[in-house]
Amino acid sequence: MVQRVAVIGAGPSGLTSIKACLDEGMEPTCFESSDDMGGLWKFKTSVKKVTPRPDFPRTGQWEVVTENKERLEERHVFDAVICCSGHYTYPNLPLKDFPGIETFEGKYLHSWDYKGPEDMYGKTVVVIGIGNSGGDIAVESSRVAEQVYLSTRRGAWVIRQVSDNGLPVDMKYNTRFVHILFQLLPINFFNWFGENKLNAMYDHTMYALKPRHRLFSKIPVINDDLPLKILSGSVVIKPNVKEICGSTVIFQDGSTVEKVDTLVFATGYNYDFPYLPKNLLYKSGHRVGLYKHVFPPNLEHPTLAVVGFIHALGAIMPQAEMQARWVARVFRGLKKLPSNQSMIKAVEKDTKNIENNYIVSKLTPLQVDFVSYMDDIAGEIGARPSLLWLFFTDYQLFKHVLWGPVSSYQYRLMGPGKWEGARKAILTQFDRMYKPLKTRKLEEKESSVTGRLVKLSLLILGGGGAVYYFHTHNPETIPTLLSKLRPQTV
Repeated sequence: MVQRVAVIGAGPSGLTSIKACLDEGMEPTCFESSDDMGGLWKFKTSVKKVTPRPDFPRTGQWEVVTENKERLEERHVFDAVICCSGHYTYPNLPLKDFPGIETFEGKYLHSWDYKGPEDMYGKTVVVIGIGNSGGDIAVESSRVAEQVYLSTRRGAWVIRQVSDNGLPVDMKYNTRFVHILFQLLPINFFNWFGENKLNAMYDHTMYALKPRHRLFSKIPVINDDLPLKILSGSVVIKPNVKEICGSTVIFQDGSTVEKVDTLVFATGYNYDFPYLPKNLLYKSGHRVGLYKHVFPPNLEHPTLAVVGFIHALGAIMPQAEMQARWVARVFRGLKKLPSNQSMIKAVEKDTKNIENNYIVSKLTPLQVDFVSYMDDIAGEIGARPSLLWLFFTDYQLFKHVLWGPVSSYQYRLMGPGKWEGARKAILTQFDRMYKPLKTRKLEEKESSVTGRLVKLSLLILGGGGAVYYFHTHNPETIPTLLSKLRPQTV
């Protein structure tokens, strides 16, 4: 039986893994290279090597070699290991793709090394890459720099954190109702609808942002300030960099920027597990092949897991928590994994689905749908909420679970880890969001009964029509969805 667990990394994934292990009565030890805090934590301690012990076929145990702040090596034996080192750990700095970089007369750095705009006062800055880091750095540095240029090879869809009616975008759209619509209607409809909605706020073609890919083929850039900075001229969008000559940057369209002081490479990250043997992990396409993005499918014992190694349009914390809860139950022997052969088949199927649905490269091979993935892992531990059961037993809660944001509370309503306060937490989510905003008393008008009835009628007609259309074209999908609504047994 697993008792002692090594947790590598103390970020959100590491913290949730420690909590899950403690909840299941195990003894976790966390290794992290930052400052020391004592107790369960072994800070300022780097993990150098993790290898199966010679008796691994019998015990499933691991040997973990660490180096402390005095550079002294220590060897530990653990019953299981959870890797929480993430995929934003090893900066990708492709200098060979930028001819002439060796002649650059200014300073260049990766976004990993960016700490603030203090060194950019009055300077000309070129940011290469339009992901979330590149957008944030361009916006922040434009407040103090002479001029900022944002270079992009592909372009990007840019969405706002503040969505319709001033709600946070995830609370507005990361809901089960929206997720069900995505299952029922063609993805091209949502691409068309979403792109038109974004272009109504700021035309991506006019702002030189429009990408080659569709909206839901890749996680968008989330940045409220970037469009205003482009409109004011503080940030200028440019194509990919072709060449660098001294302090001059030449772009693919032939345009140039002279007297550049700073280059910031927001060019993503490579992912790796350098402390694991190279032949230990299963490879599938561009990615490390993990069963449901957690377990290597090729080991004799399920005593190695990866938590937080995933990418979705949603917060990492609830995803990592769900993974950690599943891992803890597998380690404890309360949940069995399928055979190695079945897991490998599932990994290959997942890889094909990712490649078919998303823009995939060696730097971004990990994307999943947030709600589908959360429900899938919750189903493994018996904690997935049943909409059908809630509809008949607690209609008020049903409405909030269906229409409200998919948060961790929903996976504490039933099954292992059930929390008595989950219902109240779900019902008061929007109250807690509104509370800090109510700094000025105003009279609020209630919507009329007629208005509510009209909206309900339109919703029923539209929803019924969508379900009928989809069922005639995909007769097997709706019965499959309904089967997932039944209460789970643990």
